Amino acid sequence: MSLRLLAGATLALLPGVALSAPAAAHPEPAQIGIVVMHGKGGSPSRHVAELASGLEMRGYLVANLEMPWSGGRRYDVPVAAADSEVEAALAQLRAKGAAHLFVAGHSQGGLFALHFGDRHAVDGIIAIAPGGNVASPSYREKLGDAVLRARQLIAAGKADEKTRLLDFEGSKGVYTIWCTPANYLSWFDPDGAMNELEAIKSMDPKVPVLYVAPTGDYPPLRASRQMMFGALPPHPLTRLYEPDTNHFGAPAASIEEIARWTAQVASSGSGSAARPAPPR
Repeated sequence: MSLRLLAGATLALLPGVALSAPAAAHPEPAQIGIVVMHGKGGSPSRHVAELASGLEMRGYLVANLEMPWSGGRRYDVPVAAADSEVEAALAQLRAKGAAHLFVAGHSQGGLFALHFGDRHAVDGIIAIAPGGNVASPSYREKLGDAVLRARQLIAAGKADEKTRLLDFEGSKGVYTIWCTPANYLSWFDPDGAMNELEAIKSMDPKVPVLYVAPTGDYPPLRASRQMMFGALPPHPLTRLYEPDTNHFGAPAASIEEIARWTAQVASSGSGSAARPAPPR
């Protein structure tokens, strides 16, 4: 089932989920806080900058973070530490008055947002053109030797010694990064946190997802979008949104839909930001 929203954009529901009636009243934007995360090798000032500023102009409380996969940080901390960075940003948004909390990410940030939605207390997750699935065939082929080398170095007692390893991105190919084997394996283990399908299956079923899949995205991401979206736990407010743009234009092209969707979710009382996160 799909609903035509704007020219060039399609909104779809999870299979078997009915479209709920819109809430009669929406909360003030200032009551909504959103953590925004950039893509691989990026920064807060690049492809997500317009999204962050656009939401701020609408009165949202926004934390636009530089994450460990940025061009400047190169995986300087493991996944667990990145979780803590987002939790700290959410706490700051709460302190500023946000009553409803969302986590949004672009590309690798979108995949991390899905990972973060497993047991963390948020009202909703916004995954914008999520990419960087380390379990995909291309990642296994391109980075398999580097992952094996990281494992060997860890076994040899060199887990925390920076060394030359490899990263991969569809638009750039394979390139060198300097990283500790322990941090590297935390991010690139095919069975770890950045396995997109497992992250999706582990999502808290109480947390809805806005899954943004631009029509001009990279072919592998377009090919996997329906499988990934379909694997999400059923939720009446989970949506697939397909703006008419490419991978890098997706954050800016999604501002209006993100504003509409977050207001709807916040009004519904859905999500889990009001309840404590369960123990791991």
